[in-house]
Amino acid sequence: MYEPNVVGDWHEYDEHAGLRVRVHRLEAAEPPRGRDDAAEGLTYFRVRVTIENRGSQHYGIHLEDGQIDVRIGPDGESAFIDWRNSQFIEGFDVYPLRRATAVLYAAGPEASLGQVDIQIQLRVDDEWADRRLWAGGIGLHEGTGGASTQPGAGRESLAHQVSNFLRDQAEPGTGTA
Repeated sequence: MYEPNVVGDWHEYDEHAGLRVRVHRLEAAEPPRGRDDAAEGLTYFRVRVTIENRGSQHYGIHLEDGQIDVRIGPDGESAFIDWRNSQFIEGFDVYPLRRATAVLYAAGPEASLGQVDIQIQLRVDDEWADRRLWAGGIGLHEGTGGASTQPGAGRESLAHQVSNFLRDQAEPGTGTA
């Protein structure tokens, strides 16, 4: 069964020796070049995607706007992606023991940011890698009903909920109809 990564976890690609990726630093942040008018009334957040090469050969990496999908809230609605403020990786050679990082700015209703799913499909040397999912959230509403105030508890709690949901979906005859 496929289980998503938790924001902050590294994912290693079997088909590209030594290459790994992680989605991390999911946090509330205003964009550097100002807010997009289309994001009026929404709360901005930033996420970083780092690709690291721990192998012995270099890889040509592409991580552009159509290869990142951000969904928020329990219904998985699409987040507003601020392409103008985001920084992508477009045709960069990542040599051994080097990294490249993309920074994505997105926005959504504050109430939905406790659950953020980020799907990445990396292109390596003009070949598409498998899609991978990272699950996390932004603790903007700590102290309100249902939100944990213990450090680190949100990460384990969300990962546990996602794993249980996927396990229920994979088992025949279980889950809700």
